Amino acid sequence: MARRLTLKLGFARQVQDVTVVVPDDEPTPWELDERFAVVGVDTPRLDGPLKAAGSARYTYDIELPGMLYGAILRSPYPHARVGKIDLAGARRIPGVRAAIARDDQVVRFAGQEVAAVAAISPQVADDALAAITVDYQPLPFIANMEQALKPSAPPVFASGSNATNAKLFEAGNVVHGFGQAAAVHEAIYTTQVQAHVSLETHGSVARWDGDQLTVWVSTQGIFTVRDDLMVFFALPPENVRVITAYIGGGFGSKFGAGAEVIMTAQLAREAAAPVKLMLPRAAEHLATGNRPNSWQHVKLGAAADGKLTAIELIQRGSGGIGGGAGSSGPYKQLYNCPNVRTEERNIYLNAGPSSPMRAPGWPQGCFGLELAVDELARRLAIDRLEFRRRNNSDAVRALEYELGARAFKWDERSRATPKKGSVRRGIGVASGSWHGLGRPGSQAQMVAYRDGRAELRTGSQDIGTGTRTILAMVAAEELGIPLSQVRVEIGDTRYLYAVPSGGSSTAPSTTPAVRQAAAHLKDKLFRLAAPALGAEIGDLEARDGTIRVRFEPSRALSFAEVCRRIPADSLSADGEHVPDYQGFRTNQAGCQFAEVEVDTETGIVRVLEVIAVHDAGLIIDPLTARSQVNGGIIMGVGFALFEERRLDPKIGVMVNPTMDDYKLPGPLDTPGIKVIFVEVANGVTNTGVLGLGEAAHVATAAAIGCAVFDAIGVPVRSLPITPDRVLDALGKI
Repeated sequence: MARRLTLKLGFARQVQDVTVVVPDDEPTPWELDERFAVVGVDTPRLDGPLKAAGSARYTYDIELPGMLYGAILRSPYPHARVGKIDLAGARRIPGVRAAIARDDQVVRFAGQEVAAVAAISPQVADDALAAITVDYQPLPFIANMEQALKPSAPPVFASGSNATNAKLFEAGNVVHGFGQAAAVHEAIYTTQVQAHVSLETHGSVARWDGDQLTVWVSTQGIFTVRDDLMVFFALPPENVRVITAYIGGGFGSKFGAGAEVIMTAQLAREAAAPVKLMLPRAAEHLATGNRPNSWQHVKLGAAADGKLTAIELIQRGSGGIGGGAGSSGPYKQLYNCPNVRTEERNIYLNAGPSSPMRAPGWPQGCFGLELAVDELARRLAIDRLEFRRRNNSDAVRALEYELGARAFKWDERSRATPKKGSVRRGIGVASGSWHGLGRPGSQAQMVAYRDGRAELRTGSQDIGTGTRTILAMVAAEELGIPLSQVRVEIGDTRYLYAVPSGGSSTAPSTTPAVRQAAAHLKDKLFRLAAPALGAEIGDLEARDGTIRVRFEPSRALSFAEVCRRIPADSLSADGEHVPDYQGFRTNQAGCQFAEVEVDTETGIVRVLEVIAVHDAGLIIDPLTARSQVNGGIIMGVGFALFEERRLDPKIGVMVNPTMDDYKLPGPLDTPGIKVIFVEVANGVTNTGVLGLGEAAHVATAAAIGCAVFDAIGVPVRSLPITPDRVLDALGKI
């Protein structure tokens, strides 16, 4: 059964009544200007003290009785046929308890897994790896896209070309659009391969109890890991338990059971003992994923008034032996243009496989598109922000432009006379977008105990974004109790299913399930309280730690008093995220403004300030939300200026796989950051929450690239914007 509701939805500039149809047992979706007691208040993370004290147990911290230590032997060759793998030498070493070989007949990148051992210490395990002999027959390899596209190039995969068929998108007619243009800009933009560099590397601890497998793993998806292990070892789902209490970052690289997880479980089974295998940093860089690079041939046309008439992208990118290198999203979605054509290809190389990384494809595409937009706007002598406004059809982004420009003082800065000297400053703006809508399927359970405690259980995982905190806040809000009364238990497949934490899906997917579960529990508590209060169930509300009669707050029982009436030890209720309903808005916008300083003698770029304006539906905890945006921006600074996986073209090996050589932004590289939120009541779920992790990252590198262009007067069309590229653009190399 369902009911029809008319909700007040929208945002500050656009409010409207929207009719939605929701299931009967679904709580009424939160509306615009809803009054909250817990939600919307800056709230420190519930697990913050544990992390600060070192008490939070990550996979790396798991220690079990009799536990062994695993290690993986990796191919030194980028492409080779694998003959005999001799494990006898390893097995003869005292303290080695298990040794296994992979059955891959060909390795296709330097760092691919070949064999593994488990021993009584990491040192013994390393000695065992050195004792393994492998018969490699090196094969020709490909280390860059230019090589891969040559007719004489050796194939990465024996069965096909190094380039996939083109993925085409076309709306309107770009030939006609360019014919209407008063100005056309055409150039090539490139972005690099970026590594995830999660603080905690990939790894797991595996233990067998008969045919029962328990795995502690650093993952963004405990149920995807469970399902992979279940299939690999031919086990029923109830025989596989996956636990992730805490995870030190993932950014898209930690979903299913990777080779390191499978091999840990294999070693544990052979050794008949628990095994821990955490990857060293170099292996993390080589084999666990990366953001693909991109080569973007961009062509834009615009009328004299700045209105875009045509957008064309011809793109190729490489995820090594993986795919997912497309970057056309911004070209198709950011701006209003009647004629758009994109053509994308994946190029295979003998390099580690890609995996999703924070807003897959969007930071690359946004950099190419936005720098091209700046170049076209300058050709037409139109202010760069105004150019974007004229091509924007998103009402929320229009407000975000206004708020950001005012906070950044865009008009004042853009009209200021440039300072002379070798150190120059510039400003840039870039638009962003994402689709952090989440998806149905997540479930949650709420439990009330007779002593007045409330407990939330769900099979989600907190990947460092504050999930525990926002789920507890939603439960506390619905039950009308202080946050301190809610305990959160997550990260265990023994709990109800929740979707993997990727694509900014955790909050929008799981908060509706939590709220529904809390609402169902509240209804059960109302049934216990109603007779004592002499009231009808429909006349009760839960507020201020009480269950009381609406409009007669003096007729009340405390939450704890009602819980004492529970006939058993506890009372529970389940909830789920039902399919989204048609609300006010399902997408999200965003924009970022940046100021940089460029030393034209050394080529060094410093990012001084970033102002980020974003919407993510209802913001549950502004404090953790700002933290998400800060992290997205800092990662964007790394993408713009520093980070790059480098392969030696002669030997096909990554030459900077450690933190000594792979440059990340540090405290001195971090700009001043100001975050502004535009709250939107979207009515798509009962909470109206959208994800924020990806949206906060999309525009940063593009805004920095545009600011560098403004500072030095010439565009640097390749990332990262390193000193040599700046000096080359200035004609000083």
